[in-house]
Amino acid sequence: MPNSVSLKRSFAPVVNAQVRVLVLGSLPGEESLARSQYYANPRNQFWRLAGEVVETDLASLPYDVRLETLLSCGIGLWDVVESASRAGSLDAAIRGHTANDLASLVKSLPDLRAVAFNGGTSARIGEKQLEGAPVDRLPLPSSSPAYTLPFGQKRTAWLELRRYL
Repeated sequence: MPNSVSLKRSFAPVVNAQVRVLVLGSLPGEESLARSQYYANPRNQFWRLAGEVVETDLASLPYDVRLETLLSCGIGLWDVVESASRAGSLDAAIRGHTANDLASLVKSLPDLRAVAFNGGTSARIGEKQLEGAPVDRLPLPSSSPAYTLPFGQKRTAWLELRRYL
């Protein structure tokens, strides 16, 4: 039953020692969990937005090549929520979350310059954990199809990541 309330878990971080920007989502949605891939819902604009940042058509690439390309450009991925109960994919339905250890990950990345929060829930949960961290923190408009800001406005905000790469 895809929309049953159940415990959902995030994926492992996608990082290496050269990561300069860490993009944090909230918790993978149903399609992402089913495929074991970050941002697997084709309506989610993440790959298109990240592709604009790195000037590569990421959406057309196989998943493993997408991840390799992001890492080669200095971008890592993770989520702020380690586990939570949630029916469906909406952030508003997240209940009883356990946060990922963002502070430890940030400390382990020697070249990290910025943490970008993909949406309001990510920013709200992540900011609390990263208070005092010596990196810039940028709230971004969510790449989710549920956040209906026009793509051009999302793109403008996401392109700010280039200055950290």
